[in-house]
Amino acid sequence: MSNKNKNKNIYLKHSRKTSPEHRRRIFVAMSGGVDSSVAALLLKKQGYDVTGVFMRCFNLDGCSERDAEDARRVTEHLGIPFYVFDFEEEYKRDVVEYMVDGYKRGITPNPDVVCNKYVKFGLFLKRALALGADHIATGHYVRIAKTTDRKLLTTHYQLLTARDSAKDQSYFLWTLTQNELKHCLFPIGDYIKSQVRKIAKKAGLPTAEKKDSQGVCFLGKVSVHDFLKQYIPENHGDIVTVEGKKIGEHEGAQFYTIGQRHIGVANRGLALNGRRRTQKSNMKPLYVTEKNIKTNTLVVAEGDENPALFKKEITLRNINIINQRHSHILQNVRMSVLARVRYRQPLAKAELTLNKKTAKLVFDKPQKFVAPGQSAVLYNKNGELLGGGIIE
Repeated sequence: MSNKNKNKNIYLKHSRKTSPEHRRRIFVAMSGGVDSSVAALLLKKQGYDVTGVFMRCFNLDGCSERDAEDARRVTEHLGIPFYVFDFEEEYKRDVVEYMVDGYKRGITPNPDVVCNKYVKFGLFLKRALALGADHIATGHYVRIAKTTDRKLLTTHYQLLTARDSAKDQSYFLWTLTQNELKHCLFPIGDYIKSQVRKIAKKAGLPTAEKKDSQGVCFLGKVSVHDFLKQYIPENHGDIVTVEGKKIGEHEGAQFYTIGQRHIGVANRGLALNGRRRTQKSNMKPLYVTEKNIKTNTLVVAEGDENPALFKKEITLRNINIINQRHSHILQNVRMSVLARVRYRQPLAKAELTLNKKTAKLVFDKPQKFVAPGQSAVLYNKNGELLGGGIIE
């Protein structure tokens, strides 16, 4: 089969009008990027009644307005209705304040997880349903599956990793429950990124060549460090090695996170005592391995394989298990899982034990750069997202 025909089949494989269900009304979260644009395109080709929605949230560098215009242009190209939902105040409260408060307390929060929970699959879902939608859809790289037990007359929804493992975004969706998933569609989860680009280009979508956004969505090109300085005052303190030797000063322990790397003499407020560290230096880079907010102290380790950067056991709170079929996990049963403690970090074998509202993960091999406040996400060997929790 030629590449041309192969790409055509990719485009058409989810484009057949096969059931009355495909006439249902779908609100698609349109970010102004290529992924959500193709999600809307595929759903329209399947025969759904599609409406595009741009969520206006808090944004620092003005890119939100450009993204809204790109989303509008795509819906115009597709010939579907376009709405803008204004969630700016709610986003400030639920995401921005959460992030700032977390850094103040010395943890490293994950705003993308919170945005998905409270905004995309909270506020957006609620408003879409109120306006008559049957489902919502997003451009997340993740898959969803439905299983029905005919004897018990029950239906369960599973979240599965994306076909494109390099783009898989299941890590950010561990807070979802059956209540949200029964209204969700993820049209591009079965595609790899290059296919999504080809589909967009073939359809002439205005976003076909648009670059993917990077980093925290509401910051744009503003760094996390510069953003936090607007809310957290500088408070100079000591930098010490894992052996307890002072080697310099920093401008506030809250500004740093576990695993953060520093090479320069004065990089982001990190000043070392006469130790000139440059890219060409043969000295090993320093990594933050611990921070103490009470004493305003940073502990650093030299070299990216330093034992101080690894942890074998962690505790989790705010546990969520997505599928009730796995309710046994909540009954203090030890079980083997695959876990990820950072986005795109390889899955690691671990033993999970739950006790009331907390859980313990013991890894087969110690894991690197474990940061309190980040998410630990759990999977089984079949690629199903079981749930997750917040690292303590």
